[in-house]
Amino acid sequence: MPDVYNQITELDPAVAGQLAEAMELRARDPAQQAMLAAYLDGLDLPDRTAVVEIGCGTGAISRVLAARPGVAEVTGVDPSPVFLDRARELGAGVANLSFRQGDGRDLPLPDGSFGLAVLHTVLSHVPGPEVVLAQAFRVLRPGGALAVFDGDYNTVSVATGPADPLQACVDAFVQGSCHDPWVIRRLPGLAAAAGFTGIGLRSHGYAQITEPAYLLSLIDRGTDALAAAGRAGPELAQALKSEGRRRAAAHSFYGYIAYASLTARKPS
Repeated sequence: MPDVYNQITELDPAVAGQLAEAMELRARDPAQQAMLAAYLDGLDLPDRTAVVEIGCGTGAISRVLAARPGVAEVTGVDPSPVFLDRARELGAGVANLSFRQGDGRDLPLPDGSFGLAVLHTVLSHVPGPEVVLAQAFRVLRPGGALAVFDGDYNTVSVATGPADPLQACVDAFVQGSCHDPWVIRRLPGLAAAAGFTGIGLRSHGYAQITEPAYLLSLIDRGTDALAAAGRAGPELAQALKSEGRRRAAAHSFYGYIAYASLTARKPS
């Protein structure tokens, strides 16, 4: 099952709309918001910083960036016109926020024009992450900052014991939604090869046990992938989705993903 995000410009608009809803669901999660704030708070940015978010999706992170102190303007770039339509709708009225269509591997932006480049849950979906990092390096001014956040998706688990059937669902989600679930482990070396210095890596654990809306959505998407591949019939697919909700109602649900953030600088 190929990573659906690799085909984002070719997806049926209804499917792209479902992915857009998943992005906004994750962005509303308080624990996800706390991880975002944790790595952004560690950046020492000058006033009036111009920010680019590469792979901005629906603009959820761009909207947060635009509201942060010291940020002059935010430009979100994404290849999906469906995502960008949603981003412009949700960001309407935010004066210092704009969006452009473009691929992170060939940014339609001038050299040295930004003080901060943000890649939030993007590199795990991109063939050739080194090309995206090289583009980020190019558009940053000397001394500009890089902030990358992504999942270590080999750690995704909803299992509460051996051979848990729900684990097959999230495994299918990872197979169908991540081009490279290992990329976060290679990220420091990739950033150094792109020319960045002052590289720091921080881990962020993410667990849901009550009201696990986001991880239930991953179970649902993985179950749908199993059904589409002929690996689960409709009765089994519905039973798997129902089992996740039964556990949540019974306070026996457990889900976990390890995330990590990397910060670095373009040399002055």
